[in-house]
Amino acid sequence: MSFEIRLPLFEGPFDLLLFFIERDELDIHDIPIFQITNEFVGYLQQLEQLNIEVASDFILTAATLMRIKAKMLLPRVEKDEEGNEIDPREELVQHLLEYKRYKSAVPDLSLMEDQRLAQESRGNIQEELQQIANANHFEYELQDLSLYKIMRVFEKVMVRFEEEQNRPKHTVIQYPYTIEEQRDVILRMVQQRNRVAFSKLIEEFPDKIGMIFNFLAILDMLQLNQIGVEVGEGFNDFIIIEAEGQAAQVTQLLIEQ
Repeated sequence: MSFEIRLPLFEGPFDLLLFFIERDELDIHDIPIFQITNEFVGYLQQLEQLNIEVASDFILTAATLMRIKAKMLLPRVEKDEEGNEIDPREELVQHLLEYKRYKSAVPDLSLMEDQRLAQESRGNIQEELQQIANANHFEYELQDLSLYKIMRVFEKVMVRFEEEQNRPKHTVIQYPYTIEEQRDVILRMVQQRNRVAFSKLIEEFPDKIGMIFNFLAILDMLQLNQIGVEVGEGFNDFIIIEAEGQAAQVTQLLIEQ
């Protein structure tokens, strides 16, 4: 002789709690935590007696109910920052209300799903996908996408990334010199000292860029007849002197301006 025992199936612990609340017509905002906890734990014990594996979320909810039950037995009342009493059931009630809202939307979503499945697919969807692929210059067609093609695209992206990383980088550095400024500096030095050796300029501007700008400024002033040069002492040295005659007067006017 065999017999069969049927227990109602619930999708989750909140589904079971809502079943108890709706069955006994309880107020969800004022849950009798002692009654609900005993019924919930009793249901789990029935599952264990029938060797049915209890899901972890049911066990977690049972522990939460017992924790709330223990808090309500304590004479000490918790209060928030404003001094109001904190109901240990508040968090559980909020979760139940949220679950109830989602559950109430399930029938509407199921109906929408059935209506969508009953619709006939359009016959030109493949052509539209091809147009989208061509408009966006896709190398692979959307409808034929596969893991192999995705790996090929990933490989090409990585190659392009490596090329970008190894591409030569050009850094533009703005030097603290200009030919015009160095020309004015050299003119003032010549006016004050009458004779300035190029080696002296190197001492005052020892960096490579400074020497280049000074040399270019000297060439520019020679072309404008603003200065003159004489052979100096030592190797590759020369003396910068004031320009003579009319050129000297022009140089003086430039310096005064």
